[in-house]
Amino acid sequence: MNLFQVKSFINYIWTARYKKGYGLHSPFVFNLVREIIYCKYPYYAFDRIKTLRNRFSNSLKEIEVIDYGAGSHTLGVKSRRVSDLVKKSSIRIKYGELLFRIVNHLNPKSILELGTSIGISTSYLALCDTRREVVTIEGCPETAKVASEAFKSIGINNIHQITGQFRDVLPNFVAQQNKLDLVFFDGHHQKQATLDYFNICLSKVGNETVFVFDDIHWSKGMEEAWQVIFSHPQVTVSLDLFQFGIVFFKKECQKQHFVVRY
Repeated sequence: MNLFQVKSFINYIWTARYKKGYGLHSPFVFNLVREIIYCKYPYYAFDRIKTLRNRFSNSLKEIEVIDYGAGSHTLGVKSRRVSDLVKKSSIRIKYGELLFRIVNHLNPKSILELGTSIGISTSYLALCDTRREVVTIEGCPETAKVASEAFKSIGINNIHQITGQFRDVLPNFVAQQNKLDLVFFDGHHQKQATLDYFNICLSKVGNETVFVFDDIHWSKGMEEAWQVIFSHPQVTVSLDLFQFGIVFFKKECQKQHFVVRY
């Protein structure tokens, strides 16, 4: 963590509440916290993804990475070891398993991920139900290639990869969809870009849609983007888990924002 993130985390610790659902008066949010966020069930897929993560962590392979987002501030070079991408760019186990549980509990018909990286978060999204297609967009061709090989290595066949910059491919993709059920925003961690992609996807939300944002406290700009997002009139329920920000669009729910200790 940099100094800004440390300060943000301290503020989160002081303000976070509702551990394991205690004190929540919203039945919908109470079930989210109890059945998804604090669920500890060891799903079978977790071991498969752990095997993949370990393989990447021990890899000496280097690839040429084109980084269109804020990640370049972390690693700072174009030629990167796959093992470094696991440490610096891949989703933490705690949050990857949370993604899996969100999909398992909410059962979205369509899943879109912005930012494949080397495919670990995509694997969590896809292995919950291999009959459901996951669409994932990645700007860097070499990184997308590593992810593709990873999916094959652990037998995942329900992922459709799109390679290209979000700003180029996302508008056309969204325009072709009837509705977006779950979108995981995990790339280009900058304020205006995040808001642009949010607004594009907003055109296809339904009552059961859920958006998950990674790194909402990455920087001042990302915190400002998160503030705009959870304050949006169409968002009714929002949860801040420090790493993740989760928003729902349920019209039957009163507008509420929760900072949940996780």
